[in-house]
Amino acid sequence: MLSLIENVEKVIIGKRPVIELAVVAMLCRGHVLLEDVPGTGKTMLARALARSVAVDMKRLQCTSDLLPSDITGVAIYNQKTADFEFRPGPVFTHLLLADEINRATPRAQSALLECMEEFHVSVDGHTHELPQLFMVLATQNPIDMAGTHALPEAQLDRFFMRLRMEYPSIEQEMRILAAQAQTHPIDSLPAVTSEADIMAARAQVKSVHVSMDVAKYMVGISAASRQHSDLRLGISPRGTLALARGAQGLAYLRGRDFVSPDLVKSIAPAILEHRLIVKPQAAVMGRNAGEILAEILDRLPPPVV
Repeated sequence: MLSLIENVEKVIIGKRPVIELAVVAMLCRGHVLLEDVPGTGKTMLARALARSVAVDMKRLQCTSDLLPSDITGVAIYNQKTADFEFRPGPVFTHLLLADEINRATPRAQSALLECMEEFHVSVDGHTHELPQLFMVLATQNPIDMAGTHALPEAQLDRFFMRLRMEYPSIEQEMRILAAQAQTHPIDSLPAVTSEADIMAARAQVKSVHVSMDVAKYMVGISAASRQHSDLRLGISPRGTLALARGAQGLAYLRGRDFVSPDLVKSIAPAILEHRLIVKPQAAVMGRNAGEILAEILDRLPPPVV
């Protein structure tokens, strides 16, 4: 999988940690919420991943008039056959880019819930399976809030991780300018792996060992969040499972056959932070989920392995 990360780096310069975590999400069959200001490479990351794995990608531009059927598909009456036939929507792809997801209405946002959790679509009593490699990369612009709808807590919890691209350094931005002087690197980006390789890697990720002490450490992080006085909502069991899977995926990428506490601690912010809901009175005092999670991780002693 290192070749996949290095290939995407040809397009997304200087963001190896973000690329690495996006690949972890793919290996763990998880979905990613990319939250950052415009122009930092969120859409390009999705395109580079799709090209590198040689799979289909569809882009869904979320707007206020988007309907659930525009996402999942709709049954249309065929006069020739005198029957209804299903016309699949954009979710029937390997990699779905949901651009500016917070601009869609709650009704449209909820249409993604079943797809993201169950990996199938139900229309008119019929169930249609999505590809095994189905993955949602949703983007969200945190600065332009006019006409937007905040993602409900239930849907946030369905995102395996939340990533931020952030601005490049001066040196990195100079490299970006040089790389795109003539053509864009995405136009000539080759495929370096395949869907079959990703599926094989997923099986290997599941075999990465998680000791009882490390499992207890991860459960302790979740338990501490549920008891924290500044949090209205702590980590759910789904969040604990995501943390375990993510740590296994990161261990696999780094050539390890076991999960260590340092890997758990390094991947925890991307997987857990967006699942925490801060109490209003704590938020008024300037407290945020990232700061509280960092406190929990600092106070909880990791096991010695």
